[in-house]
Amino acid sequence: MRLQVVAGLVAFATTSVADTIPFDHILWGEQGPSGNHLKRQIQASTEDLVERQDSACKNGPLTRSCWSNGYSVATDFDAKWPTTGNTVTYNFEISNGTCSPDGSVTRPCQMINGNYIGPTIVANWGDQIVVTVSNTMKNNGTGIHWHGIRQLGTVQQDGVPGITECPLAPGDSKTYTWKATQFGTTWYHSHWSAQYGEGIFGAVQINGPASANYDTDLGPILVNDFYYPTSYQVSAAFHASLQRGAAGPPADTILINGKMKASGGTGSYTTYQNLVKGKKYRLRIINPSSDNNIRVSLDGHQFTVISSDLVPIKPYTTSWVLLAVGQRYDVIFTANQAVGNYWFRAEVAQDCASSNNYFGRAVFSYTGAASGDPTSTAATIPTTCKDESPLVPWVVNNVDNATFLNQVGNLQVDITQSQVATNGQNIVVWGVNMTAINVNWNVPTLEYVKTGNTSYPQTFNLIEIPNEGTWSYWIIQETAGTLVPIPHPIHLHGHDFYVLGAGSGTFDKSTSPQGMKFNNPTRRDTAILPGGGWLAIGFPADNPGAWLMHCHIAWHVGDGLAVQFLESKSSSPVGDSAWEQTCAKWQTYNQNPVYPKTDSGLKKARWLEASV
Repeated sequence: MRLQVVAGLVAFATTSVADTIPFDHILWGEQGPSGNHLKRQIQASTEDLVERQDSACKNGPLTRSCWSNGYSVATDFDAKWPTTGNTVTYNFEISNGTCSPDGSVTRPCQMINGNYIGPTIVANWGDQIVVTVSNTMKNNGTGIHWHGIRQLGTVQQDGVPGITECPLAPGDSKTYTWKATQFGTTWYHSHWSAQYGEGIFGAVQINGPASANYDTDLGPILVNDFYYPTSYQVSAAFHASLQRGAAGPPADTILINGKMKASGGTGSYTTYQNLVKGKKYRLRIINPSSDNNIRVSLDGHQFTVISSDLVPIKPYTTSWVLLAVGQRYDVIFTANQAVGNYWFRAEVAQDCASSNNYFGRAVFSYTGAASGDPTSTAATIPTTCKDESPLVPWVVNNVDNATFLNQVGNLQVDITQSQVATNGQNIVVWGVNMTAINVNWNVPTLEYVKTGNTSYPQTFNLIEIPNEGTWSYWIIQETAGTLVPIPHPIHLHGHDFYVLGAGSGTFDKSTSPQGMKFNNPTRRDTAILPGGGWLAIGFPADNPGAWLMHCHIAWHVGDGLAVQFLESKSSSPVGDSAWEQTCAKWQTYNQNPVYPKTDSGLKKARWLEASV
């Protein structure tokens, strides 16, 4: 066991190194990681192995588990991935503008290429993705994080100001480059303040194999909350409510792919037309909300869930799917109902302490259906706030549990009075072990790594994992008696984590582990910490760099609910000369910014333009 005290936190991590963990059936390719990658115990059936090695297996409506050249849904993409030689390029211009997604209120927004919601990035498994981002906003920095993308060996591309980069100053541009070593559905968003709530986000579709067959891929469907006030105003209202021990203000509506019809009749629905009876359709559902957990369904049609976040799973069927902020589910439905129009419903999950003034709707229409709004009825809505289940990964990975109980670390989440270094005020914030994170945009963590500076400020909430090939186990506990005991969507950068268990109340080492799962547990990048309860996760330190773990509610991470892990700093990639130039330009701009930094710097906004 290794015990270290870093930045005021007590951190426990295992020393169960890679070479001691049994494994078999991993096919290491030239594109795979080096020998010090944490090898996992993989148990594959004979059918899976044949499928992996069948180079003639091609992806199609009846063979979606196949891909090509020996790659399939049975491939462990943490160990092996294709290299296509293809590069997919995009250009993003982030600018000020106005938007009115449901036609009822026009307000300032921050946009990509002039649109509320940026373009969908589409690539194939193994492609190189290159995105050049230009900041033409008047008075705000920015940066793009690629949510759920592992960034193996490319931590400096993770897009988190104050941790992996300096913000992109007004008038500056930079190019992000990373490889699609995973496949499935995810999204990108600004990690600078609450900009993604203003419109700086979009979908990522990485085509690859799937764990069930379908005829047509309908692509991403983004379902998010939307506030008529700006993020500046919502943030201020949330912070005031937090000081009173109350939840934040409700959102005003739910958008589906950036559209919705308001109660007054303005706006329009997103529509999916010409469904063919008998055909199977894939939807890639994403929740890029600022605050709200959302349930979705399609009247009269069951969903077969085939993926959670970027992990293929054993398919299961359900009527409703709950998405916490940041989560994604890929589902398949069969067009097996009478020809007509059907509501796709998005409802705020009130049982998850979410609140909204209106709902979201889209319209799915069969070929030959008459025009007009649907008259379909909804299935009964579940009322228990918990992650979807059963989420059984298709590729079997087992977690080393031999020393879990002795080496697990605790991260206590609570509302606390914490010193905020930027303004010298004691304000009510979300703390982790009594410290609210507060990064330094001018000197990100990777700059500390590059210069060999180990004098990390306490408010960095930094936990070191010095050695690659180490299992890290954590109990994230919402402290008993906290003023606002609500669920938190916990997201980890640079990894998928293993969800070992979750429960209500306080984690008890003598009883709680009895229900935990170490044999092929759920694997994903965002999971729900139950309100007033605990979440147990584990992940291998197999990706050197500085990685953030945080609540994905924008106001919560803005108020400090985050920690960062510095893995194997001696082998961490660092920024090049272009990276340094981005920092230099930001530091020059930041000498006299229009909106000084007044919170964690990660997500929340008290400095967004009130007008354009």
